[in-house]
Amino acid sequence: MAQTGSLPVTDKIVEIGGAALQTQAFGDPSSPPLLLIMGMMSSMLWWPDRFCEELAAQERYVIRYDQRDTGLSTHYPQGEPGYSFSDLADDAMGILDSYGLETAHLAGMSMGGFIAQEAALRHPQRVRTLTLISTSPLAVEGLPSSTKAYREHSMAAERIDWSDLRAIADFLRRDTAMLAGIRHPHDAEAASVLITRDMARAPSFASATNHFALVSEEEPARLQASDIKIPVLVIHGTADPLFPIEHGEAFTKVIRNVRLHRVEGGGHEIHDRDIDEMVQAITDHATY
Repeated sequence: MAQTGSLPVTDKIVEIGGAALQTQAFGDPSSPPLLLIMGMMSSMLWWPDRFCEELAAQERYVIRYDQRDTGLSTHYPQGEPGYSFSDLADDAMGILDSYGLETAHLAGMSMGGFIAQEAALRHPQRVRTLTLISTSPLAVEGLPSSTKAYREHSMAAERIDWSDLRAIADFLRRDTAMLAGIRHPHDAEAASVLITRDMARAPSFASATNHFALVSEEEPARLQASDIKIPVLVIHGTADPLFPIEHGEAFTKVIRNVRLHRVEGGGHEIHDRDIDEMVQAITDHATY
């Protein structure tokens, strides 16, 4: 067990469905639990340490984890994931089981927001509240696509040699810059340090591309954001280039018990200068 200031930090490997998932918990286990689910190709490190520490300091028991094919969790051959999107939702519930938690608050970012929605729809009795960051509601059509600039950038991923770690790192650095908002300057140095740290942890970083191929095992009609009944907090940057703000606003049109918190000028990121604002919104929401 490590310490972050006065807060304990513990690491634990959880075995679920043949996969080993690396998890990390911050704070007092007797506090209300909050499980953080990160997005596509991103390990738990993309939940900033300070973000987790501040949530724990607000008397939340914060758990983050490496999803399959990221970080220190189980990796699969590139192009052969051997698991579905629904398995990722079940992984979240399996982590709660491993920590002895019957229920928890869930927070998901980007693809993690889709996973959190599926988990809440399939296991509503186990999810206290949802916080959905920089994501989009399930089964809502007609929303705007990514910006033209981001679409052109993302197409470059198809030309990457995923065995070339330097090329991967260069692409990811460009990606963080493209996803940045306009409210604060993009910290390229901090992004580079995070990318280096993330890639160093992964035995096969290219395996994270398996996330692009995942599909849900559920019938589409069974996975609709409009069926979510628990309290939902949506946090969305007004300058998000991947999921424009209309995606965040769409939650307010299909879910009754929802609140939208706009991060003015925010992008598709958790910027260090926005952490205090986001932590306050989450702790006000995830209260019991």
